[in-house]
Amino acid sequence: MRLGTEGVIPVSVPPHATSGPDTAIDENRLEQLIIEAQTALPVELPALANRCASSLGLDTALIYLVDLQQRLLIPLDEALEPLPVDLSSAGWAYRTVSPRLAEADDGLILWMPLVDGAERLGVLAVRTASLDRIRMRRTRMLAHLLAMLITSKRAYSDWLAARTRTATMQLPAEMLRAFLPPRTIGSTRCVSTAMMEPAYDIAGDAFDHSVVKNILHTMILDAMGHDLTAGLTTSVAMAAARNARRGGGHLADVVGSVDRALAQWLPDQFCTGVLCRLDAETGVLRWVNCGHPPPLLIRAERVLAGALDSPPQPPIGLAGPLAPAARQVHETTLEPGDCVLLYTDGVVEARDADGSEFGLDRFTDFIIRSNAAGQRPAEVLRLLIHAILDYQRNQLRDDLTILLFEWRPQHR
Repeated sequence: MRLGTEGVIPVSVPPHATSGPDTAIDENRLEQLIIEAQTALPVELPALANRCASSLGLDTALIYLVDLQQRLLIPLDEALEPLPVDLSSAGWAYRTVSPRLAEADDGLILWMPLVDGAERLGVLAVRTASLDRIRMRRTRMLAHLLAMLITSKRAYSDWLAARTRTATMQLPAEMLRAFLPPRTIGSTRCVSTAMMEPAYDIAGDAFDHSVVKNILHTMILDAMGHDLTAGLTTSVAMAAARNARRGGGHLADVVGSVDRALAQWLPDQFCTGVLCRLDAETGVLRWVNCGHPPPLLIRAERVLAGALDSPPQPPIGLAGPLAPAARQVHETTLEPGDCVLLYTDGVVEARDADGSEFGLDRFTDFIIRSNAAGQRPAEVLRLLIHAILDYQRNQLRDDLTILLFEWRPQHR
């Protein structure tokens, strides 16, 4: 399949186009392929995708996964070249999480997003001589199946991890990324998404988010230093927070667990951070700010200045007389459509060649404009982090991490 000469055409499926030579599926063959998929090696996925496509009456199928910085869509077929996320039909499908039909030298290509829940993994390219409702539905089914396979296998596959890298990963970043959750998680009621840079040399920053029943937990951390010890500090902090959450601890318990873990195991280290707990049923938000820039509340396309400010509290992990007696938990109630933004100081302190800061106003304005333009939260952060990198000409002076979550209870 040649992909370099494609022309985009609208995805228009005739409403009554439900018949054709491929309406019957060999269910036995398809069942065999699904069983085979459970034990297939990750490197066997490209061939497996083609066999599944054939069983569904489709032509060839190609899997593309997004790289770590979300600039390229990298084919699992190592003989093919990557495609740009920003300047291709494949990238359009990835950015918008919508199918995209394109003309190619050898027929039609249907680009279908590969999504695991709220997390964008990449795209699936399916070649077909024509497109009707049956082929569209089967392509969607195939994309769902492959997304689940990729998600299950990338947890233990060094090949998949290496395939989506475009540079050498430094040791602190390797260690830290082993602890990170997916970039984006969520449900119909709330979504949380995060980005980190420098992607291959991150050390002191980290984020975490998790869903426990109807509760969304989010956290952002910024450890002292930029070395392996800084990465170890945030890794221990994340492990302690998860341990307390999974043990049924409330927000104050979670922060206390992190405080004690760092004081015990890394007594010379500390980190700043914000930990949040959002009830996706009621919109009640609780948070603890430990020496970190305050979260920002965006409502109706504007920042509500000071809405999530709170009295200063010490960083996490201070031992002895510097340790806080108790952490203060703050509470407010969000309105439908509200966005909460957590960030590390490397974001707003980014400077251009003349020394001008990127700044908080530019930072929030970018998010508001992108959100107003209908961009999904994950795409908003992808565009923002690239804008900050371009502003600094990819010469970062500090780690930067952004986490954005939104509450949309009307999307039930």
